[in-house]
Amino acid sequence: MTPPEVAELISRIAYTPHASAAPRRAKSLMIQGTSSDVGKSMVVAGLCRAYARRGLAVRPFKAQNMSNNAAVAANSDLPPGPYGRPPHGEIGRAQALQARACFAKPSIHMNPVLLKPQTDIGAQVVLRGRVLGNCPAKIYHHMRRELMPAVVDSFERLARESDLVIVEGAGSGAEAYLRASDITNMRFAEEADLPVIFLSDIDRGGTMGALVGSWALLDEADRARVVGYIINKFRGDFSIFEPGCDTITARTNWPFLGVLRWFPAAERLPAEDSLALERAAAGSRGRLKIAVLRLTRAANFDDLDPLVAEPDVNLKWIQPGTPIPGDVDVVVIPGSKATRAELDLIRREGWDIDLRAHVRRGGRVIGLCAGYQILGRVVRDPQGLEGAPGETEGLGLLDIETEMSGEKRLVEIDAFDRLTGARVSGYEMHMGRTTGAGLARPWLELDHGDGVFSPEGAVSPDGRVAGAYVHGLFAGDAFRSAWLRRIGAQTSQLDFEARVEATLEALADHCEANLDLDALLALAR
Repeated sequence: MTPPEVAELISRIAYTPHASAAPRRAKSLMIQGTSSDVGKSMVVAGLCRAYARRGLAVRPFKAQNMSNNAAVAANSDLPPGPYGRPPHGEIGRAQALQARACFAKPSIHMNPVLLKPQTDIGAQVVLRGRVLGNCPAKIYHHMRRELMPAVVDSFERLARESDLVIVEGAGSGAEAYLRASDITNMRFAEEADLPVIFLSDIDRGGTMGALVGSWALLDEADRARVVGYIINKFRGDFSIFEPGCDTITARTNWPFLGVLRWFPAAERLPAEDSLALERAAAGSRGRLKIAVLRLTRAANFDDLDPLVAEPDVNLKWIQPGTPIPGDVDVVVIPGSKATRAELDLIRREGWDIDLRAHVRRGGRVIGLCAGYQILGRVVRDPQGLEGAPGETEGLGLLDIETEMSGEKRLVEIDAFDRLTGARVSGYEMHMGRTTGAGLARPWLELDHGDGVFSPEGAVSPDGRVAGAYVHGLFAGDAFRSAWLRRIGAQTSQLDFEARVEATLEALADHCEANLDLDALLALAR
């Protein structure tokens, strides 16, 4: 980026502080990790539900998240959108799940800064729900301290409307080289005066080194802010590891606050980032075989979770270096943050050839959001919103074309399947405008209320290739059952939303059984 481009990006950080004389009402507690993927998001969700069940008004908060799995959230900073719908922004999927655990609606203030990786060294920066711009990692590292006022303001808004704010850190809380520009771990804890609990994942090994090493890397003031540590994902007889806890406490002077044993039902909740896809398990050994392309910047991949839960579905992610199997019934191209780059990947892997052979054999293809764009004839990006300006030939399986331009569309939607009439609720989160003759055969009908409808998506003339911008399609039980029956699969009595609710309840029970929640609440301030 040129200096003027950087200056323009920083100028967009301007925000309006919340004009309120009300004092902070909530107590707060922060969960930091010894590394990424130690279970911070899941533990925060469990604590949110456990304390909310006690009658507390609880809110989750994560200053900065890095994930392409996002959710739409209320944005009271903007005027109403089309059809009088409330304005929306986007936040990390984990914070949306945590809001649900609190019995609260997602808000942009629960995750004021969201980074959505587009390349290995750059990401789309989302500030308080709206796209700020694309930014190389090195530039963002130097500019993010400018984001701290907006981050603190969002935190204070939540603290004024709740009894307890449970704050999640990002990655490792002991990355000392990032301390000066940190907005989400120890520097934010200092700014908001938060007590910190460190969480370590013993399943991956090295817990003693991770906790004692974290202590060694922190300065005296940050060490003093830590009120204790929790061991997560333990299996077996904990008495064997108790001497290890004695050593950790002796070296750090941090109290041991408990052990959370392995929670196998965690796989039933949406994963936050693509690390989960590296070890993604197949679904059941059902008859219907679904292959999902493992794109480089796969986004909102929890769209497929309801299908994984169906007993007659066998869903597998196809990793790069692996051809699409010839015996699959359906191929799904999921969302992504880099549509044209994913088309290049598909061609390098030879998946374009596999897909055409799959369609010739009578197989079905589904494209979701960016996957829908990929199915068209061309994807144009004249402004370079997702990479270098230019255009890339699509797969040509739908008679549509897309141009990246304008504001990102962020909206919750109600719709129905034009073929079966099955209703579905979901959301749209995309950039780009799609046109073409293929739109004359839409997949869905959006219901805007008051008798206003509009077509959405496209279906090929033979009905075997379909795509749409709507995320969350398969979470609708009626839609999912109708779709499965149409392609010859057996349906179950799965109530997917009830399953998510039951898992959150079980997670809260797990926290209650393994931790002293009264003692943890007493540490909040």
